[in-house]
Amino acid sequence: MIYRSPIDIIRSHRKKAPVPVADIAKDLGIGLYSGKGWSKEISGLIRKDPERGGRSGYAIITNAAHPVTRRRFTIAHEIGHFVLHTESLGAGVTDDGLYRSHLGGRMEGQANRFAGWLLMPRRLILEEVDRGVDSVEALARLFDVSKSAMAVRLGFPYERA
Repeated sequence: MIYRSPIDIIRSHRKKAPVPVADIAKDLGIGLYSGKGWSKEISGLIRKDPERGGRSGYAIITNAAHPVTRRRFTIAHEIGHFVLHTESLGAGVTDDGLYRSHLGGRMEGQANRFAGWLLMPRRLILEEVDRGVDSVEALARLFDVSKSAMAVRLGFPYERA
């Protein structure tokens, strides 16, 4: 069997929008589930899970009550922890609605930037802009992300309506 690094696996999926984040988790060997009855303040978590973890031993659980765009970002964020912070994961990490956890602001910021990179490849954004897609809202729809996530990725200020 040929070894493929996590980044190679992720890059192989970043060919068109929307990026299939659930397929990436599966190919990385991460189980993926939804948590019901959670506080709206909890977005998701990644944890060692002997029953539901994939071949990596880890599972990502997202808040079932959150919109799809939020759950997609949460999955990408937790994949960021899996790839960037493996040595710090321990038994797992729970992120609140502002993506804060025991890992601290620096690692959370890294996981957020990683999620933006994963879900919104700059090359694909530029291709859409060249096709005439010229609004944050339209790009967000194409990439199946929130308007605020797309605005941050583009470096634009975005205020919720």
